[in-house]
Amino acid sequence: MRKAIGVIPARYTSKRFPGKALANLLGKPIIQHIYERASGAKSLDYLVVATDDERIYDCVRSFGGNALMTSSEHPTGTDRIAEVASNLDCEIVVNIQGDEPLLKPGVVDSLVRALSTDQQLNISTAACSIESVEELKDLNIVKVVTDNSGFALYFSRAPIPYSLNNLSGDMSRIFSTNSCRPLKHIGVYAYRKDFLLRFSKLPQTPLENQEHLEQLRALENGEKIRVIVCDYHPVAVNLPEDIPKVAEMLRAGL
Repeated sequence: MRKAIGVIPARYTSKRFPGKALANLLGKPIIQHIYERASGAKSLDYLVVATDDERIYDCVRSFGGNALMTSSEHPTGTDRIAEVASNLDCEIVVNIQGDEPLLKPGVVDSLVRALSTDQQLNISTAACSIESVEELKDLNIVKVVTDNSGFALYFSRAPIPYSLNNLSGDMSRIFSTNSCRPLKHIGVYAYRKDFLLRFSKLPQTPLENQEHLEQLRALENGEKIRVIVCDYHPVAVNLPEDIPKVAEMLRAGL
């Protein structure tokens, strides 16, 4: 049995950026950058791209990567990785986002380590500090608050934790103290395989539907999510205009 596998869900269809996985970034498709970064994770025994598009499948195979075709009916990436995991003999499955070419392999290793050292834990994910008021206000950035043991209390697109000082409009005050500093959620998850397969079959929950955040389904069903705070600040490719910024960061060795 493999201890841990990494799965990168990738689809061609995207409302904001169709074909993003195959877009050119410094002479390589974006999916290749992500695959090569994830391959540096020491904790993974196997890495594969899960896709419903033959163009992505052929691309991954052409640069020597592993790829599997999956159903085109999956509503989420989690459902796609669950299909892959159901056919592989492993203990831990890591869901690696298909839009972060700057991924640090150590983030993956830290999430696998969390599950390896706590046999009662079924999910781990990552977060980093929020450094500006603009990020805190950005509804496209998911925030997370944790308890004293590092378990998630809540995820939201809204600015959390909220401060009464915000009533004055001066949200910068939340950065003036080391307590309750806001955290940005990084959308990489490690799951125990058996839990992942159960989780993918659970019906959507009210808070999940309200915030459009799958991880709330786990919290609403009483599951604990361990949040690992790291120094990796993700820069995702969501739109074509994001590519030059990411390319410059790659040139700088980030």
